[in-house]
Amino acid sequence: MSLRTLITIAWRALVRNRVRSLLTMLGVIIGVAAVVITVSIGAGARASIAAQINGIGSNLVIVIPGNVTLNGVRTGSGAASTLTPDDGLAIAKLPHVAAVTPAVQVRTQVVAGENNWSTSVAGAAPTFTYIREWALSSGSFFTDADVAQSAKVCVLGQTVVDNLFPGGSPLGKTVLIRNVPFTVIGVLAARGQSAAGQDQDDAIVIPYTAAMERLTGNRFINALAISADDVSSIVPVENEITPLLEQRHRIVGTQEDDFSVRSLQDIANAASATASVMEYLLAGVAAVSLLVGGIGIMNIMLVSVTERTREIGLRIAVGARSSAILEQFLIEAVVLSSAGGALGIALGVLGSGAVSVFGKWPMVIPPESIVLAFVFAALTGVFFGYYPASKAAHLNPIDALRFE
Repeated sequence: MSLRTLITIAWRALVRNRVRSLLTMLGVIIGVAAVVITVSIGAGARASIAAQINGIGSNLVIVIPGNVTLNGVRTGSGAASTLTPDDGLAIAKLPHVAAVTPAVQVRTQVVAGENNWSTSVAGAAPTFTYIREWALSSGSFFTDADVAQSAKVCVLGQTVVDNLFPGGSPLGKTVLIRNVPFTVIGVLAARGQSAAGQDQDDAIVIPYTAAMERLTGNRFINALAISADDVSSIVPVENEITPLLEQRHRIVGTQEDDFSVRSLQDIANAASATASVMEYLLAGVAAVSLLVGGIGIMNIMLVSVTERTREIGLRIAVGARSSAILEQFLIEAVVLSSAGGALGIALGVLGSGAVSVFGKWPMVIPPESIVLAFVFAALTGVFFGYYPASKAAHLNPIDALRFE
C-alpha cells in the first residue's frame, strides 16, 4: 500500500475512537506545551538580562575607587577616591575606547516651586547619553561648552518630572539643588526599574564640573564610565586602563591599586549561564511529560493491536505483508504523537503569551524550539509505537483468525 493509503487508514482508526485518541494525546500535548513554555521563559530571561545590561551601558567598563590605606587603616572599596576627570581624559585617548564620562553622585533634596523631592543627582559628561544608550523624550542634553563653564543646567528623569512638575512641562523651569538654581533643558526618556529594582528615572543629570564645584566642592570623582568600541574590545580596554592609571597614580611594585576596573560582561555572562541552566532544568522536567505521553501511546497501541487481532489476521491471510502491517501501526502512533505535538505547540504559544501578559515577563519563543518540540513528539511516537507495531506484524494469521 502507498504511504497516503496507510496514513488514511491510520487516521480513520484513530477517528473511530476519538475520546481515547484525545486522552492518549494528552500526555504529548502537555509535554510539548510545557517544553515550549519553559524554553520561552528561559529565552525571555536571557533577553531581559541582556536588555538590563545594555540599559546600564554600551560595552561598559567601570573604574571605581579601590582600597586606600590611611594611617594604617584600610578603607573599603570606594570609601576614598583618587580618581580625577584628568584620568578620564587620559583613558579616552586609549585605542578601542569610544567614550568616557566622569561620574559624580549626590543624593539630596531638590525643590521646584512648592514641590520637593529627594533624588539622585548625577554629574556627567555629554557622552552620558551615548554610554548609557539613553535617549531624551524632550529638550536637549548639555554640551562640552556647558561642562567647561560649569553651567547650571540639568536634565531630569521622568520620575523627578512627575513629582516636581506634575501635569506640566519642566523645560525652562528652575530646580533648586542644594539651594543652587539649575535650569531644566531636557527630559530623559522613561526607562523603568533596573535589574536591581531601582527606579532609573529617579535621577537628575548635570555637568560633572557643576556637580564638583557647586555641590560637592571636591576635586575627585566617584567613578569613570568607559564605553569600548565593540564587545570584543572590552577585555583589551580593561587591560590597558590598569597600567595607565597605575602610572598616573604612581603605583609601583607591590603597592595595591587604589582603583578597581570592572566590566559588566562577566555579570551578563554569569546571569545568562544561570538562565540557561534553569531553562534546561525546566525543559528536562517538562520532557518527563513527553515520556509519560509516549508510554500512554504504547499502551493504547497495544490495546488497539489486541482489539484488531482478527482484522490483522484477515489482512495477513489475504496477502498483506508483515512490513505493511508494521508501517500501518507505526504510522498510527506517529500520527497520534504528531497531532498531539501540533496541539501542544499551539497550547505552548498561548501559555507563553499568558505568562507574558499576567507575569509581566518578556515572551521569546525561538523558532528552533518549536521545530525540536514537534520532531521530538514525532520521534516519541516512533519509539513507543514500534513495539506494538512489531507485535502486530508478527502475529500468526491462524491464531489471529481464531482470536475471540
